[in-house]
Amino acid sequence: MDGSILALIIIVAVALAFDYTNGFHDAANAIAVAVSTKALTPRVALALAAVMNLVGALISTKVAATVGGGIIDPPSGSAGLQVVFAALVGAIAWNLITWYFGLPSSSSHALIGGLVGAALAAAESVKWVGIVDKVIVPMVISPLIGFGLGYLFMLAILWTFRRSNAHKTERGFRHAQILSSAAMAFGHGTQDAQKTMGIITLALVTSGQIGSFHVPLWVIFASALAMGLGTYSGGFRIIRTLGRRVIQLTPAGGFAAQTVASGVLLATATVFAVPVSTTHVTTASIMGVGATRRLSAVRWGVAGNILVAWVLTLPAAALVAAIAYVITHAVVG
Repeated sequence: MDGSILALIIIVAVALAFDYTNGFHDAANAIAVAVSTKALTPRVALALAAVMNLVGALISTKVAATVGGGIIDPPSGSAGLQVVFAALVGAIAWNLITWYFGLPSSSSHALIGGLVGAALAAAESVKWVGIVDKVIVPMVISPLIGFGLGYLFMLAILWTFRRSNAHKTERGFRHAQILSSAAMAFGHGTQDAQKTMGIITLALVTSGQIGSFHVPLWVIFASALAMGLGTYSGGFRIIRTLGRRVIQLTPAGGFAAQTVASGVLLATATVFAVPVSTTHVTTASIMGVGATRRLSAVRWGVAGNILVAWVLTLPAAALVAAIAYVITHAVVG
């Protein structure tokens, strides 16, 4: 078998492995709230999230084009494949580290950080303007929007149902959370699986297997399936952090947080085509909902630890990817 074809196969396999880790790492985004409020059992919630993640991944490839063509400009051939491989190693390593410590960091930014770190180590071009416009600005704005809308939407729910029977209202919102969890998983699929599609397509272009950047159908299905399988395998450490440690939500609060987060994810994926973090948006929405009780209801110490993981994700994944590139380049040449 030709060496470049073998390298491409390895990269596709590693990319799908990243997609799988993304699934179990970010499963908490879709289901943590529904599990914590007992709207769904963990396994039923995971199955629902897996199916809706898969469906969402088949809807659009706009974010894939942004990730694959808007972050770096790698060389063709073996050198370009080494950059892509190192980027994936950096992203997977950071995913596993934050999963182990139960921190809901961003798989999206881990992948983007990996691309930047590998490109810098290879002395290749990085599209800094694209990173600022498509990554940094949305990274700052999307959690603020999630927090603000979560706060306002929860206030609207509290005012609307202020005279309703508390028991009936809680039961109704517990059922409504099934829909909001499905919408959240769908939004996650429109965002996160596309990032893997973008990486695989970038590798195909770099290796000369396709002439221009367009996502092949088999890449779409493979990425969607890997994401769905990863989601079903779970991610209970992070589920505990989001579902209980940040704040203990009511069914109404869980519905509000998930509805807001899914709306932000769908808008950014289908309208603006920017790769925002599902983790950032979801966590901020939960905090916004919790703040309607009182600011002290949110465990800001836990939130601070999450914020540290957010800030570290891009540089940490970039550093690991740079080291991976140096090692790979030394071995392969």
